[in-house]
Amino acid sequence: MGFYVGRGRKARRAFGFDEVAIVPGRVTINPEEVDTTWELGDLKFDVPILAAAMDGVVDTRMAIQMSKLGALGVLNLEGVQTRYEEPASILTEIAEAGPDTATQLVQKLYSPPIQEKLVGKRIQEIKDGGGAVAVSGTPMAAAKFGKLAEEAGAQVFVVQSTVATIDHISTAYETLDLQSFIDGMEIPVMVGNCVTYAVTLDLMEAGADAVLIGVGPGAACTTRGVLGIGVPQVTATVDAAAARDLFMKRTGKYVPVITDGGMDTGGDVCKAFASGADAVMIGSAMARAKEAPGRGYHWGMATPHIALPRGARVKTGTSGTLEEILIGPARTDDGTQNLLGALKTCMGSVGAKNIFEMQQAELIIAPSIRSEGKLMQRNQGVGMYR
Repeated sequence: MGFYVGRGRKARRAFGFDEVAIVPGRVTINPEEVDTTWELGDLKFDVPILAAAMDGVVDTRMAIQMSKLGALGVLNLEGVQTRYEEPASILTEIAEAGPDTATQLVQKLYSPPIQEKLVGKRIQEIKDGGGAVAVSGTPMAAAKFGKLAEEAGAQVFVVQSTVATIDHISTAYETLDLQSFIDGMEIPVMVGNCVTYAVTLDLMEAGADAVLIGVGPGAACTTRGVLGIGVPQVTATVDAAAARDLFMKRTGKYVPVITDGGMDTGGDVCKAFASGADAVMIGSAMARAKEAPGRGYHWGMATPHIALPRGARVKTGTSGTLEEILIGPARTDDGTQNLLGALKTCMGSVGAKNIFEMQQAELIIAPSIRSEGKLMQRNQGVGMYR
């Protein structure tokens, strides 16, 4: 199935958040009585939202606060937190850089080597604060720091790359045997990122305990422009969820699918779950929190790449506390705060008692869903057009 884009060449139509809408249900439920919990290994969370493993989003204090609110923050093991004993001044320097020099500055500041002692130190800081410890690294970092992080007390390890596959071919360096790595870890291993049914299934068959879905949709990411790759998040999530369901049927093991990136409002979050997600990972919305280390700025994980940076430092501003952004009360009228409240209200509106039932909600193609009847908001720059 697809459309001809030229002689003998078809392309499949894919959909993003702005192109679909969720249909209200025949039965509605009190939003306060829906269940939004999700599980990862032996861990259970009340809030199905993860803060992305980016330096402008999560530091140790942010990870602790996420846990206190029932959510999960993921710390990047290849960022400034593990390169500098005192990263606060580095983060300030990045925030104060001009737009024309920000990328070059980030490349420079990420050039010092990772200090192994800081990996354990940051994990201990989160533990001391009572937070759940989730850390992230590229496949090469996973091979080097995976067991170290586990022994230091990490509870989740995320193996994250621009495009994750089971078979990575290289003659220039040793590649990570993902299945062996997962088998050798005693804590849950989350793997990403991917956007297709086949790769999602491959990663699950290799033993992944959760799979991150999304290539290039993040606010600070320029991968889609630089490399031209990616699949819109609704279609990517639906396809990944189909792989999850088949894997569950084959093996009896349920592997959560986590939509990663492209969500700015509560409506986007709701559509991710209606597309089949078990949880979502968010960067820019979390970067707006007063507690976020980016000081109102956000930059992608691939921004520091020395030869081909794929990310920009974007200004998110600071709109409220992490609590207001996650669970309210909202102080803005544009859907960027009280994300959990938006999810609960949507679940109540479609009659979904839990995340599984939310995944069954009816979707329709609705390219005018954001603009229909919103002329005054657009002209006045308020609400959905702020």
